[in-house]
Formats: sequence, C-alpha cells, structure tokens
Amino acid sequence: MTQRLHLVFGGELVDPSKTIFRNVNDIHIVGIFPDYESAYAAWKAEAQRTVDDAHMRYFIAHLHRLRDEASPAGATEELGP
Repeated sequence: MTQRLHLVFGGELVDPSKTIFRNVNDIHIVGIFPDYESAYAAWKAEAQRTVDDAHMRYFIAHLHRLRDEASPAGATEELGP
C-alpha cells in the first residue's frame, strides 16, 4: 500500500492575495499526517483559529506528489548534494 503523507503548515503572508510569507522563519509547521482526511482536519482547525487575521494562511502540501515512484529519480534527487 502506498503511503500518502500530507504536510500542514502556515503563517503570515505579505499580501492576502498572494502566497509569499512575511517571514519564512516564522512558518508554523502543524505536522505531517498519514492521510488527507486527518491533514484536512488539522488545516481546518488552524484556519478557523486564525480566521480573524486576513494575512494568516494555512496550506496542505501533498508530500507524496514530490516523488514520482515510477521514475528512477524524483525531481528532488536531481538537485544533487
């Protein structure tokens, strides 16, 4: 069975209409989750907690999409050391 990991993270954006963080060092890593449903629940909780701040935004990153298991080297492996 393929594992489908999801990362939930967020922080303050420079402009609410863009996805540029004000300070990358202040990004809040909520966690890594084993399925979309639990990632969505964590994302929703953080989004609701910060709903009054238009500059705060949370995201779900599909970590399993970063690596293409069908090819010998994923995109991140081609970067080298």
